[in-house]
Amino acid sequence: MLKRTIYSLAIVALIAGCSSGTKLSDTPVVDRSGTAGGSGGAASGVAPVSIDPRAQTAQGPVGVARIVYFDFDSYTIKPEFQSLIDGHARFLKANPQRRISIEGHTDERGGREYNLALGQKRSEAVRRSLGLLGVPDSQIEAVSFGKEKPAAPGSTEDAWAQNRRAEITYR
Repeated sequence: MLKRTIYSLAIVALIAGCSSGTKLSDTPVVDRSGTAGGSGGAASGVAPVSIDPRAQTAQGPVGVARIVYFDFDSYTIKPEFQSLIDGHARFLKANPQRRISIEGHTDERGGREYNLALGQKRSEAVRRSLGLLGVPDSQIEAVSFGKEKPAAPGSTEDAWAQNRRAEITYR
């Protein structure tokens, strides 16, 4: 009964989240926090996180990047960013008073509505990954800026690659 209720809620949330006519591929967030082991797992790429008593004034975990980059037309988090997400999750769980904003961005290609939807899906993918690692939703806000705030000017593949991102900002 509980599984049926959870499944029903997931379907309702999926339908509600897809109210836009904009089509994006449905790539799920993969739970890599499980205990199933494998050679070359996340343990080998775990970044150290500084958890200190001054966390109230610190700008997040020391030595952990704050930007997740995405492939063209995708909101799938690449494996090389798992240690970044792990580091922020450990910091946020150890500092429950801290809050973050995850800002989703896209490159300049595509229409405004499409890019806003894609940017939101990118920020939500990072939010869901943090949630799978135990960070409560109350600590996270996911927003989209679409193509409105490029990190790199220009219409080159290098500039586009820098603009396809989700940025974690501590508040």
